Amino acid sequence: MLNTTQHMTRKISQSAFYALVASVSIVSMLFMVFFIAEPSISHGQIDSNEFYIRQTITDESSFLVQPSNIDMAGDINGVTGGNATGTTYFVVQSNNAAGYYVEISFEDNGTPVTMLGDESGSESIRDYDGDVGGEPSFAFVASSSSQFAYTVTSSTTDDTDGSFLHNGSACNASTNDGLGINCWKEPTVAGFRIVDRDSAAVTGATSTLQFKVHVPNSAIPVPQAETYTATATLSLFVK
Repeated sequence: MLNTTQHMTRKISQSAFYALVASVSIVSMLFMVFFIAEPSISHGQIDSNEFYIRQTITDESSFLVQPSNIDMAGDINGVTGGNATGTTYFVVQSNNAAGYYVEISFEDNGTPVTMLGDESGSESIRDYDGDVGGEPSFAFVASSSSQFAYTVTSSTTDDTDGSFLHNGSACNASTNDGLGINCWKEPTVAGFRIVDRDSAAVTGATSTLQFKVHVPNSAIPVPQAETYTATATLSLFVK
């Protein structure tokens, strides 16, 4: 039989053994936890993915100021004739860096002329026939018939289409000698370019249209005594 001292010694040894085993187990578990967690602890970010944020700014081009209706200024007698003119202006606003252009077209009345008598439908005021190859002519070319024509200028000369610029003797010259309004155009049903700008106009760009009716003395045919009306449309296009 074991004496008391031996018994106590054996009990202490067993306790120490159990403690050692427990310590080893705990340390082993700690090492396992460390090695599992270590990649995250030591390396931090383990993946990345870039992406973009995109916003499209749309083109905004419009007539900031629309052209107004025109009542021509000037008395014209049916027999002895005369001249009358009328103006209107428009302003284009655009953020399109490449610019824009404007065309003018006239209502198709189903007749050869643009300006008709309001009551009778008279066609005695003819469309201007002074065009040169479909382009404006330099100075207004009179005829034996009554005529209706138009021209355009811009606050920035380069905005005006080259067809209406002149070199002092001819239009469609892509230059302007500064002598004022000299290039007159026949009104057409098909759109004709009157403004051609190569840059944006964020604060607005102004152009002016001028119309003219000329009735010669003893015009052929003699225009009837009534009001005559033509209808025009401006169309804006971005480049």
